[in-house]
Amino acid sequence: MTQDATSSGPTGIEPSRTGPLAHLRVLDLTQFLSGPYATQIFGDLGADVIKIEAPEGDITRDLPPHFVGGQSAYYLSINRNKKSLAIDLKRPEGRRLVRALALSCDIVVENYRPGVLARLGLAYDDLAAEKPAIIWCSISGFGQDGPYRDRQAYDMIAQAMSGGMSLTGEPDGPPVRSGIPLGDIAAGLYGVIGILAAHAEAVRTGRGKCVDVAMLDCQIAMLSYQAAYYLVSGTVPGRQGRGHDSIPTYRAFLCGDGLEVAITANTERMWRNLCRVLDLPGLADDPRFAVNARRQENREALWAILEEAFRQRPAAAWVADLLDAHIPAAVINTLDRSLSDPQVLHRGMVLALAGPAGEALRVAGNPIKFVGESEAPHRYPPALAADDESVLADLLKLPAEEIAALARSGVIGARRRVPGEGAG
Repeated sequence: MTQDATSSGPTGIEPSRTGPLAHLRVLDLTQFLSGPYATQIFGDLGADVIKIEAPEGDITRDLPPHFVGGQSAYYLSINRNKKSLAIDLKRPEGRRLVRALALSCDIVVENYRPGVLARLGLAYDDLAAEKPAIIWCSISGFGQDGPYRDRQAYDMIAQAMSGGMSLTGEPDGPPVRSGIPLGDIAAGLYGVIGILAAHAEAVRTGRGKCVDVAMLDCQIAMLSYQAAYYLVSGTVPGRQGRGHDSIPTYRAFLCGDGLEVAITANTERMWRNLCRVLDLPGLADDPRFAVNARRQENREALWAILEEAFRQRPAAAWVADLLDAHIPAAVINTLDRSLSDPQVLHRGMVLALAGPAGEALRVAGNPIKFVGESEAPHRYPPALAADDESVLADLLKLPAEEIAALARSGVIGARRRVPGEGAG
């Protein structure tokens, strides 16, 4: 599917659910980023996602610095296509409601610390005994077992412990956290993959699974060839800076206008074309640089020559010539440039939403496209407790009087967060 920047205008309507996962219902017991990111993917693909929050709401609803209609941009970026119920899990009546909702769903996703929900009487084994096909996914910092099981973790902790931060930054500088929250995002993505694998098996066997996803595990897996390099050689890699350990012409270079251009001249043909584009004809046959292995051995000398050449012209001019020579290249964009790029807009990756009170919101879109299908309209991220009555009535068949009594007693419904109060 392709769409231009004007074909996905704001929508405030409640769309009828369509998409490949429209047959699934997901109970979302998550907060912060990793879990909500996973469940938003399910919502984008058509699943009915029911987000359960404490009466004070997901703590990210109040996260500064940017707000739209009183809701944090952080919260709004990862909670579209969901319904919100506010239920007090500290109350036995609240726990009974959540258990009943879980049994009415195909999938439960949670990112509490291990054991927290079990202590509240909400454990996979108990639910599976009553509904064998249910799929439960726990996303945590370190997994459901092991010596670090009970530790609390956030994105930067996973990046730090995995060694990923030690690879990030300039070679002579300190370790740097990735500007993209890789620890949380990767856990959300792997969680979705695990759930879909479990669902595929449940379709065949009628039995679900408990999917255990650890942020640290995901970061270790993403070390990929860097882990292999160390395990094979015993050499601890340092910070990667703007380049690559194996290919010296896979690197960023500063251009004459102060912008940097990233190039990936990975093959011998690309290398020769690079020398031609940079007007360095003798360089291709210089014995120091004639093949990649020699270029790698003499990379510092090579980089100095290439840096000097790139400084002679602005980045956009170099990119145009490099692309003409079939060398992948791109200006290193800031977000204002990337989020207005014509390819990004054409693919619908800046998504416009409108809230029920006229809120206007733009967020990053869904990258999963289905050829020949238009993208379904999206539901604006829900206000806290917006769907209490409709979900409890439609799904659990509770009468209006009982729902009203639950609200009066504080078992359901929103209440203001105490200043300084954190998430449980």
